Amino acid sequence: MGKGGGCVPSKRRQPPAAAPSSASAAAAAPREAPDEEVTAAAAVTGRKVRLYIVFYSMYGHVESLARRAAAGAGAVDGVEVVLRRVPETLPPEVLEKMQAPTKDPAVPVIASAAYLQEADGVLFGFPTRYGAMAAQMKAFFDSTGSLWEGQKLAGKPAGFFVSTGTQGGGQETTAWTAITQLVHHGMLFVPIGYTFGAGMFNMDDIRGGSPYGAGVFAGDGSRQPSETELALAEHQGKYMASIVKKLAHHA
Repeated sequence: MGKGGGCVPSKRRQPPAAAPSSASAAAAAPREAPDEEVTAAAAVTGRKVRLYIVFYSMYGHVESLARRAAAGAGAVDGVEVVLRRVPETLPPEVLEKMQAPTKDPAVPVIASAAYLQEADGVLFGFPTRYGAMAAQMKAFFDSTGSLWEGQKLAGKPAGFFVSTGTQGGGQETTAWTAITQLVHHGMLFVPIGYTFGAGMFNMDDIRGGSPYGAGVFAGDGSRQPSETELALAEHQGKYMASIVKKLAHHA
């Protein structure tokens, strides 16, 4: 369970933070994706482009980022956001011993990896386990064999956001080790780089996230995402939605 700086189960976990409105804690306005002719994408395709946000969250930290990323993406005109969680692999009695809260039924479980074919782009969110994605998310990726065989996801843009227990617990390596999943599917990795502006350089506060994507430091589980971490997730959602629209227009 996140040994060596990963996510540590907590007895003091608080409810996931609700997705606030459009407030941003960045010290300077983040840069948006290039948007020449992007607004024409929906007209060209005859429908909104669809961004899937697919995540696993045991204690709610990743879910808080997912909801805020969905808020950011949903603010982009012509983008439909689909929020889904991956199936749980641990039995209820184990989750009870780990004091994992009941998952919010308002966010449905993705019924099959085949639904990813409907997406024009995907953001995946997950906590770390030893510097790599949690087993629940890996099990979901392992279920995509038929999609890989037909290269059904090739060319689709994708990105990551993560949760770790400590500052050295894998904010970069958790995303970096996940890139192999995209590579085998022929998907296009979309990092956020330093597009968050001055918020990426703030050294005054503890902040998860990296050029790979948004992130949160969960500590022992009692620490909830800060406004800066949530603002970074919102930015990633908006940035990713803009990229998806641009690529859809040129498809």
